Amino acid sequence: MSWHARLAELGIRLPSVAAPVAAYVPAVRTGNLVFTSGQLPFVDGGLRRTGKVGGSVDIEAAAADAKVCALNALAAIDELVGLDSVARIVRVVGYVASAEGFSGQPRVVNGASELLGKIFGEAGQHARSAVGVAELPLGAPVEVELTVELR
Repeated sequence: MSWHARLAELGIRLPSVAAPVAAYVPAVRTGNLVFTSGQLPFVDGGLRRTGKVGGSVDIEAAAADAKVCALNALAAIDELVGLDSVARIVRVVGYVASAEGFSGQPRVVNGASELLGKIFGEAGQHARSAVGVAELPLGAPVEVELTVELR
């Protein structure tokens, strides 16, 4: 089954590729790897919400935002090389804008990881970092980047 067919089976539609907010491209291929730039939770050209997790943004909302970030990263990969050329998800890095004392970053980034597992199955198992940061671009609560291996 193709990854596009799997998305359709799950009722998931990839969004349009989010326009870069600075001087970079959404994804770059080198050899058999694709690296995405950090993706924010943009929906229809705007952030779903702003704020810090553990403050004005709760963990469940931030995990949902991490899913949106992952879908935006998949859209960037699809536009660059075609999603069906992906062999596996290699690495996920999630950055979480964290209120003072918040230490639930792994639970937030699980939103992206669990979605990738649902889509890619065993090929979605990946290495991961979940990092708490003071601020993210545009006040976003979460940012996710992916590294994938191509067939």
